Amino acid sequence: MIPQVPVPMAGLPHEVTIYEVGPRDGLQNESVVVDVTVKAQFIRRLIEAGLTTVELTSFVPARWVPQLADAEELLGILGPLAGRHPVLVPNERGLERALAAGAREIAIFASATESFAQRNLNRSLAASLEAFVPVARRAREAGVAVRGYISMCFGDPWEGAVPIAQVTAVAEGLAAMGCHEISLGDTIGVATPGQVVELLASLERAGLARGDLAVHFHDTYGQALANTLVALQEGVSTVDSSAGGLGGCPFARSATGNLATEDLVWQLHGLGVVTGVDLGALARTSLWMADQLGRASVSRTLNALAPSLARE
Repeated sequence: MIPQVPVPMAGLPHEVTIYEVGPRDGLQNESVVVDVTVKAQFIRRLIEAGLTTVELTSFVPARWVPQLADAEELLGILGPLAGRHPVLVPNERGLERALAAGAREIAIFASATESFAQRNLNRSLAASLEAFVPVARRAREAGVAVRGYISMCFGDPWEGAVPIAQVTAVAEGLAAMGCHEISLGDTIGVATPGQVVELLASLERAGLARGDLAVHFHDTYGQALANTLVALQEGVSTVDSSAGGLGGCPFARSATGNLATEDLVWQLHGLGVVTGVDLGALARTSLWMADQLGRASVSRTLNALAPSLARE
């Protein structure tokens, strides 16, 4: 691998938590159903590469996301894991399944827009938030941490630009439920850095601390790394990304892949930011998964490193 010479920049956190979404948000968007043993190997390899936070799967009905219909079987194969390993749940039934399978952290998925709430959750925005109140309460009563996602924070394919006040109101609702972390999703990848700064400022005025926020950028217009860097300069220190750039959104067809974890790690290591991730091990894992899927990765860093890794 080509060695990097870290050159720090002022205003960045010393350490960043990478919240890996590949096994859930990545694989749910694949046209093929990946065998559960391959999923388990993928997750173990990601953890061995140094990723301490890996979202494992989703306890949604199989008719919604057939690619993740094996959630219980997957958690049974994996057994107890060191680190933080949330699972997505859409409702109380999903929570019951997740708790029975041994999940210790869940994530709930809200929308910042009416259109996406209807398409993704079959409810209005207000009704979807209301439905998550008992889910979050029951999870916390069981000693299970709750993360909140907000999708369509910057743009919606049906509604266009999304008002910042609308996103802020949804974030306040999730915080009131007891979500310990709220991830701001640029689901269709239209955000630019100024919009990121503006949204974070609005959330801060509403009382949401930067340390309780995460960012989740898609790279549709090539802005994911730029938006991430600005978010870090603004005090955010948790970034969602996906190994090999896997993923999109099955309910928003204009959404392309997530920010690739390799691209994120390359940038952070070049800035002297600590991640705990072995980039070589991560790259080998993503190349292996791309081979399992029968297609090339979209990660530029991964593709740049692939020839040197092949010679090792």
